[in-house]
Amino acid sequence: MAFCKLEIFIPETHLKKLQSSLQQVGAGQIGNYDSCLSYHKVIGTFRPLENAKPYIGKKFEISAEEEMKVEVRVDTENLKQTIEAVKKVHPYEEPVINIIPLLNN
Repeated sequence: MAFCKLEIFIPETHLKKLQSSLQQVGAGQIGNYDSCLSYHKVIGTFRPLENAKPYIGKKFEISAEEEMKVEVRVDTENLKQTIEAVKKVHPYEEPVINIIPLLNN
């Protein structure tokens, strides 16, 4: 079975919703444990452009916002379903979801 790691950047206010959503699709299951993920605070920067509809921040101004970086292991066969689950609970117009292949499968 092949796995990847997702890095998801999300406001802290949405962390519990994200954790629940990931659990429902089986992301973060390792052996006899589920809901396995890690998170820590980071500062994310961005600048909304002309056609953006930002959740936070103003068009054409660089924003620096506190976010949570969530890391979770996902079975690659379940990747599409997991990303859909993340997007359903994520408030950003363009959520940052990094997909990193894992070599220790």
